[in-house]
Amino acid sequence: MLRILDIYLLDELSGHLEQDKGGEVRFQYAESWLNNPRASPLSQSLPLRKERFQRKECRGYFGGILPEESKREIIARNLGISPRNDYAMLEQIGGECAGAVTFLPHGQPLPQRREVSRKLSGRELAAILRELPQRPLLAGEEGIRLSLAGAQDKIAVRIENGEISLPLGGSPSTHILKPAVERFEGVVYNEAFCMQLAAAAGLPAAAVEAKSSAGVDYLLVQRYDRIHRPALERLHQEDFCQALGIVSENKYQKEGGPSLKQCFALLREVSTAPARDLVRLLDAVIYNYLVGNNDAHGKNFSLLYRNDATELAPLYDVVSTASYPELSANMAMKLGGEYSSDRVTVKHFELLAGEAGLGPPLVRKRVREVSERVLAAIPKVKATRPAAKKVAALVRQRCQAPS
Repeated sequence: MLRILDIYLLDELSGHLEQDKGGEVRFQYAESWLNNPRASPLSQSLPLRKERFQRKECRGYFGGILPEESKREIIARNLGISPRNDYAMLEQIGGECAGAVTFLPHGQPLPQRREVSRKLSGRELAAILRELPQRPLLAGEEGIRLSLAGAQDKIAVRIENGEISLPLGGSPSTHILKPAVERFEGVVYNEAFCMQLAAAAGLPAAAVEAKSSAGVDYLLVQRYDRIHRPALERLHQEDFCQALGIVSENKYQKEGGPSLKQCFALLREVSTAPARDLVRLLDAVIYNYLVGNNDAHGKNFSLLYRNDATELAPLYDVVSTASYPELSANMAMKLGGEYSSDRVTVKHFELLAGEAGLGPPLVRKRVREVSERVLAAIPKVKATRPAAKKVAALVRQRCQAPS
């Protein structure tokens, strides 16, 4: 028996995800979408065409919408489905996703544009945050069909007039909440400092704030793929692994994930303003080095589609992993042929220039300028918690390198 999910992009039917009785998944654009002069592809890895995309061609994009690692396993157990079944999981939780896609059973109409949500008290929010390790994304709760990629606990919420609500029935969210991780002390304040420092240094970055509710610390992240104009609307986006058709489990370069050379090449090919975005990506690479974010893999860079333009999305998920000695100093992507961030020098940035198709003088200049801007911005960012103070000290040290 053939099972079909209808896929909506920006509230218009764009295609169908099919699963045959053998479990094989295929994707095909809807004929009405192909005939639409305003049609755009779901992904750079899924160009507009009449022919079906087989599982190998489309899994990088569709699987990349879903949570990863242990969170995916727990969600599958809670829902009574196989953790390897992308189709079944999208069917269950593919309502409010990253970007502007929505998955619905074939023939089910898209919910009317009405924004439904359930307000949360501080105690209710804290209870949800405590529950997330056992119930990631609140999967299975009535009215909630939410999918966010990644291996960390998180939940999408809507904030209006300072009140936090759970969006229901496919309504769009405005923010993502990421609770503290017991294994990594102070990670909420670590990430808040790294993200706020990036913004203070003039780098485009998602707005974040460290918060607490009934004794539970969490990071509040404003979604860059949601916009008020005047109603709340979704903007489409995809991460670099999705755009390159690479499955999430291979997101690290050592395992077949994107290299920085591939990232720069992708941006050069698809950005509407490549000269601007290539420098922005270079600045992001430099900044990740300076704060010791060794976990900057292909799913931590994204393309944002806005008003017929394709651009590099703001920075997100920046954490100083180097401030946790138990974590590897190896970076997710080689920098100038070097994996270990402890060994990076100016020479490696010059080698990166060649890989990225940029001039070595420009790269040397950006390393110096970004380092100076970050150093100057450190006093402007609140760092009262021990984790933030530790990161601030580490960043000061790293801004004196590479030498």
